[in-house]
Amino acid sequence: MKSAVETLNPTRVRLTVEVPFEELKPSLDAAYKKINQQVTVKGFRQGKVPARVIDQRFGRGAVLEEAVNDALPKFYTEAVNEGELNVLGQPEVDITELKDGELLTFTAEVDIRPALEIPDYSGIEVEVDSVEVSDEDVEKSVEQLRERFASTSPVERAAEEGDVVTIDLEAKVDGEVLEDGVAKDVSYTIGSGELLDGIDEAVKGLEAGGSATFTSELKGGSAAGKEAEVTVKVSAVAARELPELDDEFAQMASEFDTLDELKADSRKRLERMKKFDQATQAQEKVLDELLKLVEVPMPEKLLEDEIRTRKHNLEHHQLGQMGLDLAKYLEIQGKTEEEFDAETKEQAEKGIRTQFILDELVSKEKLNVSQEELTEHLLRRAQSSGMSPDQFAQAVVEGGQVPMLVGEVARGKALALVVEAATVKDTNGEVVDLDDDEDETAETVEAAAEDEAKDEAAAEKNEG
Repeated sequence: MKSAVETLNPTRVRLTVEVPFEELKPSLDAAYKKINQQVTVKGFRQGKVPARVIDQRFGRGAVLEEAVNDALPKFYTEAVNEGELNVLGQPEVDITELKDGELLTFTAEVDIRPALEIPDYSGIEVEVDSVEVSDEDVEKSVEQLRERFASTSPVERAAEEGDVVTIDLEAKVDGEVLEDGVAKDVSYTIGSGELLDGIDEAVKGLEAGGSATFTSELKGGSAAGKEAEVTVKVSAVAARELPELDDEFAQMASEFDTLDELKADSRKRLERMKKFDQATQAQEKVLDELLKLVEVPMPEKLLEDEIRTRKHNLEHHQLGQMGLDLAKYLEIQGKTEEEFDAETKEQAEKGIRTQFILDELVSKEKLNVSQEELTEHLLRRAQSSGMSPDQFAQAVVEGGQVPMLVGEVARGKALALVVEAATVKDTNGEVVDLDDDEDETAETVEAAAEDEAKDEAAAEKNEG
């Protein structure tokens, strides 16, 4: 086999491959064997029909077609390896010559990963928010915790802002009650904005037993996006009572004995979260600066596929779960289809450029991924997906996604190298030390999750 590579542009090549006919013999033998198993010829046992009879009865062309289809992937792969090409996606193959007994020639056009020059990135400088937690921030955090420990008591008066009402709802569209438009004994806090637009105005001033009708656009369900006539009936009104902010509250809502200790812990939590936000901001800004330094030719076919995939996922997964279509989504976002397409293309280009650059850094810096790093990444991905680690790992293996996860970890390490080499200052002009942020990030997320779980458990215990 002989092959030659013609560069069409920085991201696409054409392979020309010549295969002597003797190298097709294994595929020809396999073709005759396959056809033998599929046909019946009088006078011959199945599977024992001679090649000359198959040629006479079914045509040599059918055999050659089967043999070439079998052989092409092998010779294409050999040509790619011979040319040391880093190909992207599937090739467009064209058989240019097929001389029985002599020669097979074909061409294959395919996108390739462009060669990149990574310049010195140690001069990158970015500014991030400073980690400052004010007394006001702490008070707001404690107040939010206090809200979670609010209790309710029935009142015999008209409903007011902040009250918790028990209501029945019935939604009609074009005069017909929707099958999924009836709800009973719904608990709703007036002013929370958690239900339909217009419901707060409708229930304010109503006592138990009172009802009102209002018009609102439905946010979900079978008639999402349509105007509905909604009837709300109040069956109970309860006033929310907040606990006093004192040591007794601290003991009820946390493991601390005093309110001062609770506030000190709240300050630490906020500092941890702000440090996490600061590290994330630094990574994003450093990456943006790195992207400005490297010119990345864009493979058009790859870009088209990425745009198509992003739109498909949005329309058929994310929006589908929300009961929306693309037109309604764009209306809510206040965007035209042209603006949406332009944004999607920009995001797709950035994603591809980012992957190319970080992969080049992985290769240049010879970064490897250990089993421990891969396991830690898998555990984090499993947690964010809502699956158990075992379920997620099984899905990854069965879907052949292990190389993808390895790539994610490797690219994360490459970006960490660039961030470490960059100068990161906060808005106060102070240099930010991000050396330990990778470990701190995981610890911060775990600590925040634990804090949340403790608060919820304590609130549930208080309600019980």
